[in-house]
Amino acid sequence: MLGATADRSMLFATIRAHDNAGWRLSVVAVLTAICVSGPGHPEITRTASDLGPLPADRYAYTPQDYQRSQRASALLVRQCMAERGHRDFPLDPRYPSDPLVATAVSTDYGALDLTAARRWGYGWDPAKSLVIRPKGRRMTNAEYADFPACNAQASRRLLRGIDVKRDWLYAGTRAVEVDKAVRRDRRLRAAWEVWSRCVAEQGFTRYPDPVAAYSDSAWQRGSDGNTRDTQRERATAVADVTCKQRHHTAEIWHAARARQQALDIARHRDRYAAGLQALRTYRATIAEVLRKLG
Repeated sequence: MLGATADRSMLFATIRAHDNAGWRLSVVAVLTAICVSGPGHPEITRTASDLGPLPADRYAYTPQDYQRSQRASALLVRQCMAERGHRDFPLDPRYPSDPLVATAVSTDYGALDLTAARRWGYGWDPAKSLVIRPKGRRMTNAEYADFPACNAQASRRLLRGIDVKRDWLYAGTRAVEVDKAVRRDRRLRAAWEVWSRCVAEQGFTRYPDPVAAYSDSAWQRGSDGNTRDTQRERATAVADVTCKQRHHTAEIWHAARARQQALDIARHRDRYAAGLQALRTYRATIAEVLRKLG
């Protein structure tokens, strides 16, 4: 998956056990680092955003949008629950029993941080859990019975005035097609070939692209998305990142994404504009809810 980059290069889609809008897909950004050089860039940068913005960024749902929407949804749910007789319903409740938590991992550019690669391979410090768990008390069975209806009501309120099927997060619906075009980009494919050969010359698997290296099943990711950070994994990740830095793979990749996104926006300008208006409507509704209830 080559999803849109907000301010970091690795995005983890976490199906959380609970959030204030019920079961949903959330995005948690994880810090990575890259080395770039040239005018306007420091010699060492710490986030993928230092590569520069992408054309589709302005049309995308951001981590800030997610955080604000969670707060607004929680406030609306609590108001609805109070109307149903649950006067002390918490803003961040746990379910009556803890369901399974599974984390699906995706990445834009693969591993980029050489220091992290040396220590954690394609994973991260297990002491720093990426799964955000609710902090409030458990719902009672009676509360849990009314929660789905209040949750659905809150979602309808936040999406009021938006044609969800046509306009909601339109850029996201185009991401798969755009990513296919990116993968066909001749300059990018040539860059991947150079990177692949570089990794293989250091004694490691000749992967077709960095995502294949990052997602290799040999790293045995667990349900939390983390890897075993074995010696082989760490060494592969170090070779991967070293070759990216040596051959400017991430920069070439970023440029290919920018080209294809710009072309797609030009071809579907009206639809992107409608999607942006829907996102602005959503943000305005969230601001109104937070102002009134927050």
